[in-house]
Amino acid sequence: MTSSYLVTGSAGFIGARVVELLLEEGAAVTGVDNLNDAYDVRLKQWRLSRLDTRSGFKFCQLDICDREALRGVFGASFDAVINLAARAGVPQSLGNPWAYIDTNVTGTLNLLEMCRDFGVPKFVQASTSSIYGASDKRPYEEHSPTGRPLSPYAASKMAAESLCFTYHHLYQLDVTVLRFFTVYGPAGRPDMSLFRFVQWIAEGRPVTVYGDGRQSRDFTYVDDIARGAVAATKPLGYEVVNLGSGSPVKLMDAIKMLEMLLDKTANIVHEPSQPGDVPATWADIGKAQRLLGWRPQTDIEIGTGRLVEWYLENRSWAREIAA
Repeated sequence: MTSSYLVTGSAGFIGARVVELLLEEGAAVTGVDNLNDAYDVRLKQWRLSRLDTRSGFKFCQLDICDREALRGVFGASFDAVINLAARAGVPQSLGNPWAYIDTNVTGTLNLLEMCRDFGVPKFVQASTSSIYGASDKRPYEEHSPTGRPLSPYAASKMAAESLCFTYHHLYQLDVTVLRFFTVYGPAGRPDMSLFRFVQWIAEGRPVTVYGDGRQSRDFTYVDDIARGAVAATKPLGYEVVNLGSGSPVKLMDAIKMLEMLLDKTANIVHEPSQPGDVPATWADIGKAQRLLGWRPQTDIEIGTGRLVEWYLENRSWAREIAA
C-alpha cells in the first residue's frame, strides 16, 4: 500500500528536498505552501518547478494559519505530517515577531489539531539549533537547557515544541521534533550566510561579516537534513533529535573555502555583531544515529562545491536575489 504524506513548506529549501526523497520512495505527497515573499519567490518557484511534473505529487497553495483551508486538505488520509512551514531566521524575527508567532506557533497548533481530528498517527516538527541560545556547553545535546531564547524566532520554535509535547501527552500523537543546524546547499535561503557569501564573492560585492568572523556554525547539507526528516517518520513516541554535521566551521574559514571554489578574493567588511546572534553552534548527533540510523554524508567541501555550482548555473537571476 502506498504511503501518503503531507509536507508543509513544500516549496521551501528543506521541504522541496523532503518531497523529492519521499516521491523517490514511491510515496504519495501533498505539498502545502503559501509562497509568501519572506524572501525572493523565484527561489520557491524554481524548487516547485522541479516537483510539479512528478508523479504522486499534489500541491496546494495555502497558509497553515488558515484552519478551514487546512481542513479541506486533511480530507485525505495521511500516514504522517512533516511540518517544515516556518518563518525562519533570527534577524528578521526582530523586525516582525508577529509573523513568527502566527506561522510557527499558531500554524503548528492548527496542524496538531488536524492530526487529532483526522487520526493522523505521526507528526514531524522542524525546530532549530537557535533554541539552545548562548549556552557554552557544546556540543549541544537534546537535554541541554533551552529556557533562555535570544530571539523571537527561537522563542516561537520553543513554543511549537511545547505544543508538540502537549499533543503527545494528551492525545498520544507520535511526535518527533528535529532541531536543524545551519542548513545550506543549492537553491538555499538567501539570508543564510553561505548563500550570501557565494553571491557577494562571485559578484565582487562587499562581504559583510558581523563580528570578527571567528564565530562557528555547524553547517549541515540540505540532503542530509532531508534524509533525517524522512527517517523521523517512524514511530518513536515523543523524541527531540538534533540533525547537524557535528563538525563546526568558523565563518572566516568558510569564506576562504568559497574564495578557492570561485577563484576570487572576498572584499570583507566587518560590522558589529547582530542582536540575537550566538558565538557558536555544534550538534551532538549521537541520538540521531541511535534512533534514526542517521548520520551526515556530505562534508563541507563537497556541499559548498554543489552550492557554488548551482549558483553559477543560475547566475543570470540568482545574482539579483536580495540577501
